[in-house]
Amino acid sequence: MDARAPILSTHGCRLNAYESEAMRELAGAAGMGEAVIINTCAVTAEAVRKARQDIRRLARDNPGRPILVTGCAAQTEPETFAAMPEVTRVIGNAEKMLPQTWAALAAPDFGTERVLVDDIMAVRETAGHLIDGFGRHRAYVQVQNGCDHRCTFCIIPYGRGNSRSVPAGVVVDQINRLVERGFAEVVLTGVDLTSWGADLPGTPRLGDLVRRILRLTDVARLRISSIDSIEADPALMEAIATEPRLMPHLHLSLQHGDDLILKRMKRRHLRDDAIRFCDEARRLRPDIAFGADLIAGFPTETEAHFQQSLALVEDCGLSFLHVFPYSPRKGTPAARMPQVRGEVIRARAARLRAAGDVALRRHLAAQVGQTTGVLTEGPRVGRTPQFAEVAFERDMPEGQVVHVRLKAHDGARLLAGDA
Repeated sequence: MDARAPILSTHGCRLNAYESEAMRELAGAAGMGEAVIINTCAVTAEAVRKARQDIRRLARDNPGRPILVTGCAAQTEPETFAAMPEVTRVIGNAEKMLPQTWAALAAPDFGTERVLVDDIMAVRETAGHLIDGFGRHRAYVQVQNGCDHRCTFCIIPYGRGNSRSVPAGVVVDQINRLVERGFAEVVLTGVDLTSWGADLPGTPRLGDLVRRILRLTDVARLRISSIDSIEADPALMEAIATEPRLMPHLHLSLQHGDDLILKRMKRRHLRDDAIRFCDEARRLRPDIAFGADLIAGFPTETEAHFQQSLALVEDCGLSFLHVFPYSPRKGTPAARMPQVRGEVIRARAARLRAAGDVALRRHLAAQVGQTTGVLTEGPRVGRTPQFAEVAFERDMPEGQVVHVRLKAHDGARLLAGDA
């Protein structure tokens, strides 16, 4: 039975995907190749519903194999999953990254305890288990976990705990190993990436880490995942302006475009802060592209409030939108605020997505006619430095940066020919 490979089902963010690969190694090393592991997300009530649906499906498809549920939803509401007859064990977010957890689970005398979830707020360090990247084309490196902020809509701090940083030297060593293995692009990931360093000696900032990586490694392309723009430090802005190996693409945690709603969300920025940041970053790096998270239908949101979010797409020059229809999360302050009707939330989310489609087409049209380096993700597909998808007209070597001419677009991706 142990000769089989663990089955991993990952929900949610890139950090979860990173941790799933770590669990694949940990479970395999402990002799738990028979395990079915569901790594859940808690960002919305819909995410929890989908996790429960996935658990039932995987249990049906894999009779006799233990069903292990972990991730943020398992951390925040373990009783929900422990009550499911399909579930063998519920494992906390800290426990899932510890080799001793998997060794104990594999032991024949482990016992019948179903819930292995401790207080995530008591965790003070990131897990010591680091994987040397995952994926075939770009590597993701976890440099931070947890969040010290308490946005009123967000349950994630209770799933991830307080902010913890991976020391810069550990990050640099890992990226050097990834470069030796042939990865051309590395992405830095975390729950609240711009808080990196606050818990380390000397309180370095994310920009210090970025500059150190670029100075001490030969990575061809470095990419930053989602950031909180209000916390972008001067060293990071300098790197954006001066480091061609730092990719000109930032995904921003904006959430809304109206100041009153931002205050009710307990965000740390206002509308003008977001616009000012985008204007300054674009001045420093004219080819930069922005993605953003936006929530539609937050409690008390009026049509006028929503119009401010719609306008923010244009005012910030956003190209890639990740739209969340608001859903209340039990235990968060926003769940106790006056709610917007479900049909209104869905309609506003659809309008935001439509605005995102227009913005993406505009961004793609502006790239047509350029020659650029594209990281190939498959024989016929890749990504530009700004992270737009590119389709090739002939097979390309995978995992390499190839220079192509962007000839046209189809509204969703760029179409490329030989440079």
